[in-house]
Parts: sequence; structure tokens; C-alpha cells
Amino acid sequence: MKSRRAAEFAALLGAGLVLPCLPTGAAPSWISLAIAVGASRPCPPDMVLVRDYCVDRYEVSAVDLRTGEPLSPYYPPEPRVLTFVFESWDSLRHKVGDEAARRMPLPPLSPLQRTLDYTPVAVSRAGDVPQAFLSYYSSKRLCERAGKRLCTDAEWETACKGESRTLFPYGEEYQKTPCNVARHFHPAAVLHGLSSSGHLDPRLNRLVLAGDAPLVRVGGASQACVSRWGSDGVHDMVGNLDEWIEDERGAFRGGFYARRVTNGCEAQIRSHDATYFDYSTGTRCCKDAQNSAE
Repeated sequence: MKSRRAAEFAALLGAGLVLPCLPTGAAPSWISLAIAVGASRPCPPDMVLVRDYCVDRYEVSAVDLRTGEPLSPYYPPEPRVLTFVFESWDSLRHKVGDEAARRMPLPPLSPLQRTLDYTPVAVSRAGDVPQAFLSYYSSKRLCERAGKRLCTDAEWETACKGESRTLFPYGEEYQKTPCNVARHFHPAAVLHGLSSSGHLDPRLNRLVLAGDAPLVRVGGASQACVSRWGSDGVHDMVGNLDEWIEDERGAFRGGFYARRVTNGCEAQIRSHDATYFDYSTGTRCCKDAQNSAE
């Protein structure tokens, strides 16, 4: 059963999964406006100029391409994969963990997501819960639909270290509090009794213990975890969610909230292939800077 499910996920997440694109000239008004606003700048308003390229100011969240309606960050953004995860965990949540864990419902889905008639695209906004459950392939598609791309390994690390080229966004020495890392509990251990199991459970990032803050912080919440570039800055490049980069072999950077990231901007995971995704995997996008003389 495990190998069959793995094969089904790989088929859904691989390069063969192609979601509908809008016809030429059919860009929604909210995207057209964003393009017009950023036309005279080297970077769009939601990105930060890092040397000669642009980086999303915040980790991506996902919205519907046509309507701009927010999509749940607690499920895979692509409709068919969402369905698989939702249906699987609607049953499995009654079989794992203690009684309290079994009573915890799945995160709600909007009416639009229940129709499965939508196309996810990346946005980068303060105050949004970043999109988890991303594979390399889904990350790449979300960025490309936004007119962007995944960051290369070198671009990501340069952006993270800031103009001062420090190991962490806030300096050279590790500190626990500025970035969202080293949280004192693992959500899978709480809900399933084992930290290594059930990483596709949509409830994991919504778990809040008494007196604690949400596990995944919204964009801009970690005010000291900022990689400075001039008067601007890139948020949460260490902690919060792991971030996929442009590498078809599979690689993500930065660490996530339940890992103690003591090597900061140099942290990386290369033990999963490009189809992998779970509650801890997100991304941010890059884009070539526009020459103002063009």
C-alpha cells in the first residue's frame, strides 16, 4: 500500500502534471495592475532588489489565478493533489494519536477549492500564512505563473546573508528568538505520538499548544528575521518553512520552525527528490531585475 501511494503521488507531482493556463491577453485585472505598477521599477513592489535580481519579500502564499481568492496554505495547492491528501486524512485522523488528537478536524476548504476549478499562483504578501505542502514542481509552477522563477542556490544564499554577508539575517552568531526556529515541540509527535510519521496531515501547521504562538508565522511577523538590502529587506529566509530552490535533483534551504538551524543561511536539505512535499516545505520566487533604461 505504501509503495502504491508513493507511486500515485509521484505521478501527480511529476513534470506530467500540467494545469490549465490562461489564453494570451486573458490575465486577470489584479495581475495586470501589479505588472503596471512595477513596470518602471527594477523589481515588482512585492520583491526586493538583491544586486541584479529580485527576491520575494515574503515566503509565497497561493491564490487563484483568475479571481485572486486565497487558497488554503494547509493543503497542497494543486486541485488533484489536494483531493488525495484531504480524502486520505479525513479517514486517517481517526486512527492516529490520542482521543483529543483524533477529534481535531481538518482545516476548512473554501467553496472554490471544493469545486477543484482553480489554478494556483504565487503571491508574496505581509500577513499571509505561507503556503506549505509544496514540491519542487509545484513551487516552480506557482512562481512561473506569477511571471517569476525559482531562485538558484547562489541567489538564495546571497539574499539570505544580506549586504553584510552574515551567517544569519540578524548577524554572525546563532540566536533562538529572531527567526522562527527550534520550537519546543514537534506537531507530529503531538498529533501522532511520533515525530517521523504522518507528515501529510493538513492539521500539523495549525496546531497551537496552550500559551504558545502559531507554528507557522505570517509574513512579516518575525520582525528581527530580516536580511537587509539597502532600506529594504527579505523576511524569514531562516526558519518558518523550508524553501525549494531551482535544482531538479531536489533541494530546499533555510530550515523550518521545528529544526534548530544553527548554520543559518547555509542550511540546506538534499535528501528528498523533487516530487517530495510535506507540512514544512514552501518556497519564495526570484526574478531578473528590469533595467530602468529599457
